[in-house]
Amino acid sequence: MKPLLTALALLTASPALAADKMTLLLDWFVNPDHGPIVIAQEKGYFAEQDLEVEIVAPADPSAPPRLVAAGQADLAVSYQPQLHLQIHEGLPLKRVGTLVATPLNCLLVLKDGPVQELADLKGRKIGFSVAGVEEAVLQAMLGGHGVTPEDIEMINVNFSLSPALMSGQVDAVIGAFRNFELNQMEIEGVEGRCFYIEEEGVPSYDELIYVANPERMDSGRIARFLAATEKATQFIINNPEESWEIFSATSPELQDELNARAWQDTLPRFALRPAAFDAGRYARFESFLKDSGMIDTLNPVEDIAIDVTAQ
Repeated sequence: MKPLLTALALLTASPALAADKMTLLLDWFVNPDHGPIVIAQEKGYFAEQDLEVEIVAPADPSAPPRLVAAGQADLAVSYQPQLHLQIHEGLPLKRVGTLVATPLNCLLVLKDGPVQELADLKGRKIGFSVAGVEEAVLQAMLGGHGVTPEDIEMINVNFSLSPALMSGQVDAVIGAFRNFELNQMEIEGVEGRCFYIEEEGVPSYDELIYVANPERMDSGRIARFLAATEKATQFIINNPEESWEIFSATSPELQDELNARAWQDTLPRFALRPAAFDAGRYARFESFLKDSGMIDTLNPVEDIAIDVTAQ
């Protein structure tokens, strides 16, 4: 028995195995869209999965997918519409999980302004931040109301969407998030109105997703990451006020009315099953981009998105 006791003593004295490290690049500065990630970190759900996750806010919001493709990070928070285009550009990326499972993008106008229906945009100016998919989205939205691309003037307002609208620089903006810009305008005393893109001819899609390089990724590690964020999402839904207190306590910049309102508006949009995905949704959006002339060929769904729990 003595050798067994000695072995047990040595085992007990050994240090615990180190957690697996992961680097996650956000799409932007920390905000309520990232609730499940922050809650998973703060509640110890990543640690329960033997993960040590480094969460990094990018200096350049366009960089994270390319850094993941280059093997400089494990995961990035990105956008389904952009993923389709990036894969056609040759980037080795796949969707491996979902963070926000509905579109947040909308076409935003002044509630009491001259644009009361989409047909009113004929001959007017529309502001945007990121070229590309927004053009296809606008074409689909406006085409059903007799407005062609030649009937509007597109103006790059960088990321000053609501200020450009409120100042009269443009008559509408595309790319505004319904959980942020609407609240921002109301707080500043100017009411806005959203035309929801999924109600105007654009296929529904996942706004925020996790992307990985399929040639480098560790499926098991990512599955554990998604299990932790799923648990965090369940906690948020069950405890919205407590989860807001935990989330907002992580930074003074989050403790304001805009973020508090955005938190409430974002809760029902978090993916309850972040590992799961709707193959038809990805196939439909790929077809939408081809029909819009944004891509020349169709990629099969398995080249765009996967369920890592099934790997």
